[in-house]
Amino acid sequence: MKRRKKIYLYMTITLMLIYIGLLTLLYFSECGDKNATIRTFGDALWYSLVTLTTVGYGDLTPVTPLGHAVGAVFLLLSAGILVTLFGAVISFVTSEGLPLLMLGFQRHKNWYYFADYSSESNTLAANIYREDENAVIIYGEKKDDQMEFPDHPCLFISVSPAKIVSRKKNTGTRCKIFLMKENDIGVNPRAIDLHALPVDVYARTTNGQDHLSGNINFFHSYDCCARQYWRKRPLCSHENTIVIIGFGNYGRCILERAILTNVISVTQHVAYHVFGDAKGFLAMHCHLHETFSLGAPSKEGDSLIFHNTLWENQHEVLEQADRIIICTDDEPEGWNIFWRLNRYYKISGHIDLHSNRKAPGVSYFGTNEEIYTPNQIMRTALNKTAIAINDIFRKSVSYPTLSWDELDDFHRESKIAAADHLLMKIRILLDDETITEISAATVEKAYEKYCESKADTAVQDMYRRLDHMRWLRFYTFYNWNYGPFRHDGEREHPMLCPYSKLTLEQKQERDAAWEILGNISSEL
Repeated sequence: MKRRKKIYLYMTITLMLIYIGLLTLLYFSECGDKNATIRTFGDALWYSLVTLTTVGYGDLTPVTPLGHAVGAVFLLLSAGILVTLFGAVISFVTSEGLPLLMLGFQRHKNWYYFADYSSESNTLAANIYREDENAVIIYGEKKDDQMEFPDHPCLFISVSPAKIVSRKKNTGTRCKIFLMKENDIGVNPRAIDLHALPVDVYARTTNGQDHLSGNINFFHSYDCCARQYWRKRPLCSHENTIVIIGFGNYGRCILERAILTNVISVTQHVAYHVFGDAKGFLAMHCHLHETFSLGAPSKEGDSLIFHNTLWENQHEVLEQADRIIICTDDEPEGWNIFWRLNRYYKISGHIDLHSNRKAPGVSYFGTNEEIYTPNQIMRTALNKTAIAINDIFRKSVSYPTLSWDELDDFHRESKIAAADHLLMKIRILLDDETITEISAATVEKAYEKYCESKADTAVQDMYRRLDHMRWLRFYTFYNWNYGPFRHDGEREHPMLCPYSKLTLEQKQERDAAWEILGNISSEL
């Protein structure tokens, strides 16, 4: 498209120069002849236009030999000049001019710019359009001929994000930019200097970084899939054995979310059996042994058991599992495992299959419709809850703490992990494992139950122990150690120890995680 526009531009400039030259030559060849009807430059221009458009009024005609020659050239060039000029105008209007003009009339709406057109960006755009009635969807890349045209209204404009933002101006409405191809921010020419734009940018990546300087936010579909999975299919009180088959990008994130979120009881001990290469995972998270039993089930806490053998050999583990999660990165391989499990094994537990392909009678998860939603990608509700938790926590302690904007990535993620577990706390308090969304009503009801339990010191101690388990898992997952004093640079904290070794004052600090329920409903 860009090459075609350049060709039209060069041809237009060349023809215009030829046209002006011929016009000048015609004027000077005719103006000195006493019988000439073309006496002024305006007459020459009028004659050329009448000739080029093939109207031919005949009111002006050249009389000199040179004038006749120029007129003949005009006649020969008329078709080429008109076609080129009309082609240039049509190309500009259809690729940039008309869509940009239409966009300018919608500055009062919310703009969502996608740097590319793909199934992922199309799904997210459709979900945004359903949730935001003032949404204007803009694609910076033309639709592939093999892809269906989107069902939602949209504009295809092959311009940079900076040009889109410059036309938005400050109208009090949103403008957000999405780069939906993995690691596109490092290679896409449209992604240059995005940090300088006064809008939020969401870039898909394969690493775990969530935030860059200023306005750029990273996300990856594997983590979005894992977070959505455990939210919609939470750990239940009867489940003691979980099997994860496949430890690539999806399997790793499924386990990470389980480690950080699945804390529901001090007496329930869950064994996670993982089939896949976990050497890199264990090397990176070298303090997991402090909060989990590694290699064998435990009666004192949760355990992580990484199998070096093929899953096909572990009949006893598979047949006793309460839940089997098939989350291979290769979708056809996952379906193959699913059919083999059902055909050759006595499976008593539930099987969940990661698949973007839907099929009746199959419990699947991780479809584009589930992953690419505003709440998953922009984490609107989750971030709002995390910010509220941080604000309320700052008011509940006597020592100085940082605002959300002042927090670094790790401590922001700590608050987000607390927000993730808030849903689990509500389930625990209300004894209802069907709750999958946080609402003001459920928060208020859960807080009432918590207040009723304050009179029972054993129950209150159990709640403190639960939140300490969750907090301990988060910090050890990111390789923090015990230290007599808090030292962020050395990743040391005095509360990184068993609950029984905490002082009474330190135990009481865990109350804040539950007391937050009493304040947060007004923030939702």
